[in-house]
Amino acid sequence: MFNDPLFILVALACGVVAVILLMGIATFGKGGIENGKRSNRLMRWRIIAQFIAVLLILLFVFIRRQGGL
Repeated sequence: MFNDPLFILVALACGVVAVILLMGIATFGKGGIENGKRSNRLMRWRIIAQFIAVLLILLFVFIRRQGGL
């Protein structure tokens, strides 16, 4: 499974989502108007990255059920 490029891409996408989430939470915790705006921007990016990650996971599961390409 670790040799599968799609699995590696899924793992990277999940890692990106986690990093963006942690950055957004850290920025939100600092307080202030500018940090609040930055935190909201990061959370919007997290939603986009999470959507892409979910699509990649679904693609991975679909390909695995079909027996691979």
